[in-house]
Amino acid sequence: MTIREQLEAHEADYLSPKACKSTDTGAVIRLTPEEPCPYRTAFQRDRDRILHCNAFRRLKRKTQVFLSPVGDHYRTRLTHTLEVSQVARTIARALFLNEDLTEAIALGHDLGHSPFGHAGESILNTICPHGYRHYQQSMRVVDCIERDGAGLNLTLAVRNGIICHTNQVADTLEGNIVRFADRIAYINHDIEDSMRAGILQQSDLPKDVTSVLGETKNERITTCVASIVEHGTDSIGMAADVQAAHDLLHEFMYEHVYHNYTAKSEEVKAKILIEELYRYFRKNPDKLPRLFKKIAEQEDIDRAVCDYISGMSDSYAIGLYTDLFIPQAWK
Repeated sequence: MTIREQLEAHEADYLSPKACKSTDTGAVIRLTPEEPCPYRTAFQRDRDRILHCNAFRRLKRKTQVFLSPVGDHYRTRLTHTLEVSQVARTIARALFLNEDLTEAIALGHDLGHSPFGHAGESILNTICPHGYRHYQQSMRVVDCIERDGAGLNLTLAVRNGIICHTNQVADTLEGNIVRFADRIAYINHDIEDSMRAGILQQSDLPKDVTSVLGETKNERITTCVASIVEHGTDSIGMAADVQAAHDLLHEFMYEHVYHNYTAKSEEVKAKILIEELYRYFRKNPDKLPRLFKKIAEQEDIDRAVCDYISGMSDSYAIGLYTDLFIPQAWK
């Protein structure tokens, strides 16, 4: 037996009967068939491809909530992704589900996020005739943008988990774990960042939330994770009181942070920047990199420009805007 086959045999012996296994034929279908790896299962291979891809590295310079904050401890899209992965893996392991599949979905779920967070997503959705949703763009990244247009050729189970991570029920329990872990992670780390920024105080959190979930970030995450584990594998979910408190906390964050003027004061500038870049490249398609010229030829110019801009990091978009539109000193 190869090492991969031994790992697959271990999955069969160890994991829950409801786990998605690396030997499940339908789950490991790839867009282009390829020989299996002798050392890694199909989902381990997907995880590694995501971890090593360009889009994953760019997440370190993409906004989570606070646009280019001064300070090393605010979350970026990359640190958010790593926290989602940790929460999701903890749940998957406790439920004897496929941790490798869960991790691959978690690491890939936000690859399509635009620069400047949801402000960037909003303006691209407005100006691009195809619309723009980051989870759909994540699929474009893994299917037809990475590897100079060849894509990562991920398995069906990982791709399904990525596209469903925001608001759809995935085909696997592992995919649904990531959907819960994503919200658990971002609500709680955004609270911590908001307190660091002085936008929230501990006393601001609703008492009918903290009385159920806990006062601290660790307590709240632990309560939610424990509730999911105790809920079992018939479906992925929380106890009714925990879910209700979690939903209320989500609403609280939208009202007090995600739409807060202090937190979002720079977003108007970010939207103007993205819109100007979009107009420029739409009028000047010859200025696009080679891959996106090819996309313009095969699909259309709006698709190509949206793909290009959405992949930019915050700092790259700002630097490109400066080069294109801000007068430089003569040398």
